[in-house]
Amino acid sequence: MGKDTVTIIDNSTGKSIEVPIKRGTHGPPLMDIGKLYQELGMFTYDPGFVATGSCESKITFIDGEKGILLYRGYPIDQLAEHSSFLEVCYLLLYGELPLDNELTNFEDMITHHTMLHEGLKDFYSGFRRDAHPMAVMVGVVGALSAFYHDSLDIRNPTHREISAHRLIAKLPTIAAWAYRFSRGEPFAYPKNSLSYSENFLHMMYSFPSEDYEINPSAAKALDLIFLLHADHEQNASTSTVRLAGSSQANPFAGISAGVGALWGPAHGGANEAVINMLSTIGDVSHIDKYVKKAKDSNDPFRLMGFGHRVYKNYDPRAAIIRKACYDVLEDMKVDDPLFDIALKLEEIALKDDYFISKKLYPNVDFYSGIIQRAIGIPTNMFTVVFTIGRCVGWISQWNEMTADPAMKIGRPRQLYVGHAKRDYVPIHHR
Repeated sequence: MGKDTVTIIDNSTGKSIEVPIKRGTHGPPLMDIGKLYQELGMFTYDPGFVATGSCESKITFIDGEKGILLYRGYPIDQLAEHSSFLEVCYLLLYGELPLDNELTNFEDMITHHTMLHEGLKDFYSGFRRDAHPMAVMVGVVGALSAFYHDSLDIRNPTHREISAHRLIAKLPTIAAWAYRFSRGEPFAYPKNSLSYSENFLHMMYSFPSEDYEINPSAAKALDLIFLLHADHEQNASTSTVRLAGSSQANPFAGISAGVGALWGPAHGGANEAVINMLSTIGDVSHIDKYVKKAKDSNDPFRLMGFGHRVYKNYDPRAAIIRKACYDVLEDMKVDDPLFDIALKLEEIALKDDYFISKKLYPNVDFYSGIIQRAIGIPTNMFTVVFTIGRCVGWISQWNEMTADPAMKIGRPRQLYVGHAKRDYVPIHHR
């Protein structure tokens, strides 16, 4: 085995191949198996792609064992403390933190793209009032390409940039209008005088008949939720965006595909599952019973919002959002028995040997669900809020892939275990 290669040997034939090793800035090295089929006539088998590197990327790095999350090399805790969501958007899109004038121009650009084409208002009327907001998001985001088709040349960097700005700017408007439509309430237009998160709250809750006062704690907490969810490497929805984009689909179609993937309860729906779990527990007096059920491997009940597939240590985003959660609960003084249940569960999870030994710490979904409920965001909108934050990660990943001259259409292979070749039998002979 050479220094930068590893030898793979097929014991059945004696054939071997020297596979190059690729090394990144951080993380484990990867074997470049691109010529494995050509040389040995084999593919690899990796259900869920959990041990497969699908691309090179300069955007986000995660070390699940050490609880590290970096955006363009910057630790998430530093960005959460000192930055803002729109500054992080700039960082993810362009690779560097902006100068004063660059950030001002970027914020101004996003602010002046928040309006939606008036024709899209009619689009909402085609949905049932009781449609899930994520169903509306999938449809409306995909429909953007029918209204903003002046910049869909994916090979044109300027077109890609315009589409990125439009998506980041318009997602809160699309989301808020989905909520208002479900309630039969008038759509609220964005205000250029408001910040990104303030505008979302304004479009969610304001009415033309009276003034709406935005709670600063709610706006600050929302901005943090957006920031913490901005990107998370090659997760299911990001991989979906990349795979859809690899076919040279327009960015709106690709992001719509990502919205659909995020909708799944095993992905973006986790914070919604947290609130549903707390509702199932129902009262603080029932916690011990449900904790016992959670520890029983034969019991189907699971405590949602604890542990993480990637982070085998503490979710670094949870430590950050925990303080924001307590600040919101204290500031807004919401009387909700579910919060008492949540805080008691948190206390148990941080002290109980069972949770500690299995590293089942509260994750970002646990706290973000509580914050959103305190703000007044309905449970079925939780994943929509996740979508708003993650959009910049999707479009940054899509842009990075599309700009790569080595881009090729994604085409995973399979292990076929169906019938061997068999001949057709006419129906009257079966």
